[in-house]
Amino acid sequence: MTTALPNDGAETADYYRPRVLHVPAEKGVVKWMSGDVYETLATADSTGGALGFTVCWVPPGGGPIAHVHKSADESFYVISGSLEFLNGDQTFVADAGDFVFVPRGTRHRFRNRTGERAHMVSSFTPGGGESLWLEGGDDPVPGAKPEFWPPERGLALGPLLGRPDIDMEILPEEADLGGPAE
Repeated sequence: MTTALPNDGAETADYYRPRVLHVPAEKGVVKWMSGDVYETLATADSTGGALGFTVCWVPPGGGPIAHVHKSADESFYVISGSLEFLNGDQTFVADAGDFVFVPRGTRHRFRNRTGERAHMVSSFTPGGGESLWLEGGDDPVPGAKPEFWPPERGLALGPLLGRPDIDMEILPEEADLGGPAE
């Protein structure tokens, strides 16, 4: 095995070309989404479509409504706090240190049912789902706090949901299926 770099004027091997994505701390794109704060560090555009990666802070009562991603898997790692996850028609609680993988085509959501803010990271593979909050979320307002959106604000995101990069469908919550109310 040789460790010498090419020096004979030949074209440099592709693996010597710098391609690493590095986003320094607190340099992601921050958006507010109905009370939640999302800092996106990697997008489909910045990773050649491979993934989208977001750091999330979810306040008490926060989290999205039930939905399904048709073309992407979604993963979560809870850093602090606890979040209730919907998995099809069942729920479970993920605590700090827990990992959650949601295969595409699975009805899911997360909700903070505690009195403390939860912190987690989330990723889409392939990337693209992060476009929902990057394009539909609110820009942070210095000195203000993100607020929960009224239903009509969430419904206004409808045109983004069917785009190929997002490919998401809103699904009914348990109460809407005739089961117990949440």
